[in-house]
Amino acid sequence: MGRKVLICRHFLCYSIGRCSSYTVYKAEVYPALYRSRYRSCGWRAWRHRSHCIWLSPQVPESDHRMLPVLLVLGAVLVAVLLFILHRVRTDGAWALWWHDNHLEKLKDFLSGTSRPVRILHHVQKVAQYGDAQSVLSAVDSYCSKIEWAMNVGDLKGQILDAVVLETRPHYVLELGTYCGYSTVRIARLLPPGARLFSIEMNPQYAQVAREIIQHAGLDAKVDILVGCTSDLIPQLKKKLDIEKFDFVFIDHWKVSYLRDTKLLEECDLLRPGSVLLADNVTCPGAPDYLHYMRTSPRYESQYFPSRLEYLQVEDGMEKSVTPERP
Repeated sequence: MGRKVLICRHFLCYSIGRCSSYTVYKAEVYPALYRSRYRSCGWRAWRHRSHCIWLSPQVPESDHRMLPVLLVLGAVLVAVLLFILHRVRTDGAWALWWHDNHLEKLKDFLSGTSRPVRILHHVQKVAQYGDAQSVLSAVDSYCSKIEWAMNVGDLKGQILDAVVLETRPHYVLELGTYCGYSTVRIARLLPPGARLFSIEMNPQYAQVAREIIQHAGLDAKVDILVGCTSDLIPQLKKKLDIEKFDFVFIDHWKVSYLRDTKLLEECDLLRPGSVLLADNVTCPGAPDYLHYMRTSPRYESQYFPSRLEYLQVEDGMEKSVTPERP
């Protein structure tokens, strides 16, 4: 039987038909005695014109039949969501697919801003002006707790710090600025008089990076060049009046790692002892670059295993040094 609806004016009730899944009852008298009885049984009442209508708590038979199906569908949905979350945290391809192809676009649509702009606003809100470490901490906190972003991150950042301190470069080239996190990380460790030149293809990203670098108090050490690396690298000697770079940090499009490294060689921008450090060589990966650097007699390479920024996904950095001439 379906759910019962009782139209009460009498304690003797009789059915007057069906309405959808409800059985409707009507009577002529509505004593207070039956009000308390219906309420004690879980019925719910509301007034309709001169009638008081009572709705039974009984679930329709069709709902009973659907209950197992709904439970199974709910369990399947929960299992799928848990599987996706696990893969996003442990598999690089899934992580990039979720964060860059879906979640970022959704947040861009909802907020009307890009992810680097949201990072900038967070930095301006919480980081102390002129304090580079405060800026780095603000970005790390935002990207680990609020919204993932493909900065070098705090864990691999320690590798980057160690290489910069070991190299003590005077002229630094960075390929791929993004929001300026790694730029700040490098620039804060440079000796007095050193210069960092960073190439970024996206003008909006470059502007965000300039503001973050300025907030960190490092704008006097950094120049950001907007354009494609393949166009700008051949112009660097003439444009910047620089002969060689002591340190090159590579963190842009992974398919361009090898092309731009060969371009640096062709333009004679690397000296004996120059250090190249490439990020994300495992995830998403740069296999052609790794093969070249590890087999070329021009370089001595070392791999530093780590994890993809702010996740549990395996990643690493490749350090390559052009050997000093005897």
